[in-house]
Amino acid sequence: MYDEYLLSNFTISTDPGKLDIEVIHRYLTQESYWAQQISRALVEKSIRHSFNFGLYHQHEQVGFARVVTDYATFALLCDVFILAAYRGQGLSRWLISVIVAHPELQGLRRFALYTKDAHTLYAPFGFSQIADPTRAMEIKNTHPYGNAAP
Repeated sequence: MYDEYLLSNFTISTDPGKLDIEVIHRYLTQESYWAQQISRALVEKSIRHSFNFGLYHQHEQVGFARVVTDYATFALLCDVFILAAYRGQGLSRWLISVIVAHPELQGLRRFALYTKDAHTLYAPFGFSQIADPTRAMEIKNTHPYGNAAP
């Protein structure tokens, strides 16, 4: 069973069968700053292993976000986007509000994300800087999709 949320002529769906992989891959490789060289195969694999939220205008995909989660203690929000032609309509705020309110994502100990430039989008939903950065560690591959610098 998948969830759907309606707002005017827009729908958010958690049905992975509705996702337009071509739209997602094109955005990630041509417009994002974080996944410029990601292969289509890796995009498909990331979607298979995530809780996905597609945003549609009628039946055309215009936005996307995915959550990597165990549904019990932790979630990581990834790959959030709205296509340029649909920005400025509050769709990103609606998408984030649907995600953070989703019943499967309640009661988590930690809900995280990484962003270079969208802090003001996420802050109203409770996201903040890491309270104690000395407790966070990572293994960061600076060129995971190829040898060229981003």
